[in-house]
Amino acid sequence: MSDKSTHSKILILDFGSQYTQVIARRIRECQVYSEIVRFDTPAAEITALKPKGLILSGGPASVYDKGAPQIDPNIFSLGIPVLGICYGLMLMANHLGGRVVFSGRREYGASVLHIKNSSQLLGGLGEQLDVWNSHGDEVTALPQGFRVAGTTEGCDFAAVEDPERKLYGLQFHPEVAHTPRGREILQNFLFHICHCAMDWTMGSFIEEACDRVRKQVGDQKVVLGLSGGVDSSVTAALLHKAIGNQLTCIFVNNGLLRAREEEVVQRVFGENFHVRLKYVDASDRFVSLLKGVTDPETKRKLIGNEFIKVFQHATEELLEQDQSNGERKHGGYKFLAQGTLYP
Repeated sequence: MSDKSTHSKILILDFGSQYTQVIARRIRECQVYSEIVRFDTPAAEITALKPKGLILSGGPASVYDKGAPQIDPNIFSLGIPVLGICYGLMLMANHLGGRVVFSGRREYGASVLHIKNSSQLLGGLGEQLDVWNSHGDEVTALPQGFRVAGTTEGCDFAAVEDPERKLYGLQFHPEVAHTPRGREILQNFLFHICHCAMDWTMGSFIEEACDRVRKQVGDQKVVLGLSGGVDSSVTAALLHKAIGNQLTCIFVNNGLLRAREEEVVQRVFGENFHVRLKYVDASDRFVSLLKGVTDPETKRKLIGNEFIKVFQHATEELLEQDQSNGERKHGGYKFLAQGTLYP
């Protein structure tokens, strides 16, 4: 997590929902920066990150499940607006003295929300709208200070709020396409409740990420394991934009690639992007190692451990090459870059 950005920021506490990444994307589509953090992030750490608001994601668990993910309850006393979605609402109600029950059945599908009490969260949406449900737990009694903002045929507390404490909850999922006006609900939360500014774009993220990399790396060298997949490819392109020839990529052919993938990766990154690229054909080595192995987990561990050995040897060869040709004398690769899907 980073607290260096001056943009308005929304933190999304992830409770394992299949829609968490969708929530993050919907927020960013509104030109507001969002960041996904662990569900158990302490309140003090959240305060230090200075978010404009918090969203508690849904999740597959019941609040009564053994080992169900829990939140730091102090978060509800920070004065930061909170929007609980599905499981996030259940946690909020459960921690603040409401009553949550497991209905014994999952409600999954469309329903009609009837809006009540002039809710700021649902402002400008008329008297009713179509929404999408996917939940097993259900709130049956509200915590003190909360009021009903919307109901459905199957739920008396489909939308609830405590405007004084800036706490809001939705039984349904505003982030999915099956809630057609969900974007407007999220915009109400962002701009009317959290008072976020529309000050973030993907382009600004790229420039800021490059600037952070330059400051962190300085004049040192970086090595990256390039697989040709989305994660490492984006990382390679971003790093090359930031530090140019200070980056060297190592591409290991483990014999398990798609047809001609090794040719494509070398052409795209070596010839088109002009990234310094070392290609290692270790296909025979990996195939021989996996001969006769049928257990998937054993295969995964064998491939991972062997890759580390191959990658380390390739890095040592690069150092020898650099030091012998006199063109890239340096004290070694100080940074190992790791590609990951988020953020």
